[in-house]
Amino acid sequence: MKKVALEIIMLSHSVTQSHSFTVILGEVGGTKRLPIVIGAYEAQSIAVALDNMKPSRPLTHDLMKSICDTFHLELDHIFICDFVEGIFFSKLIFTNNDETFEIDSRTSDALAMAVRFDCPIFVSEKIMTEAGVDTNEEEEIQEEELLDDQIEELTSSPAPVPPKSSLNFSSYTKDQLEEELSKAIENEDYELAARIRDELNKR
Repeated sequence: MKKVALEIIMLSHSVTQSHSFTVILGEVGGTKRLPIVIGAYEAQSIAVALDNMKPSRPLTHDLMKSICDTFHLELDHIFICDFVEGIFFSKLIFTNNDETFEIDSRTSDALAMAVRFDCPIFVSEKIMTEAGVDTNEEEEIQEEELLDDQIEELTSSPAPVPPKSSLNFSSYTKDQLEEELSKAIENEDYELAARIRDELNKR
């Protein structure tokens, strides 16, 4: 399977999903871009690592990096290996001496780990053809400027995620609840999905 090397080009607020961000991955040495919607926490985690910030307490991905270092696991690269119904699937490729290990991962978590290990990011050529978009030189310059601005915004304030306890579904119709449930499952927000399911069970 032919792989395409990528790098993080830009982080921006998602225009399709509230409280989410889009990470733009660019083809190394090329003009194609791969946009991926990620959660606000993962976006902040990526931004913190890109800015070489050291939080007073380790973030989840910092903890994972420390565990890997302790047991001499090196993240060789990440591979965005599948794209099904709008969702990207990835693998973490670890090495330990002469052994190689592949671990399934959410793409947002894989990217947060990649910037901490400073390791390559790859995607299958098939996915790049299906989900990638072309850009031009002027857009590339704007992307570089926006990445710096977005990193500063994300690292200077908490991730903009509303507390789940403040969400009230009592006024939602059954159809609206089912729609929100589908979105929560798609975003792998299982805590929110459970609350919506409980509300549906009351009806």
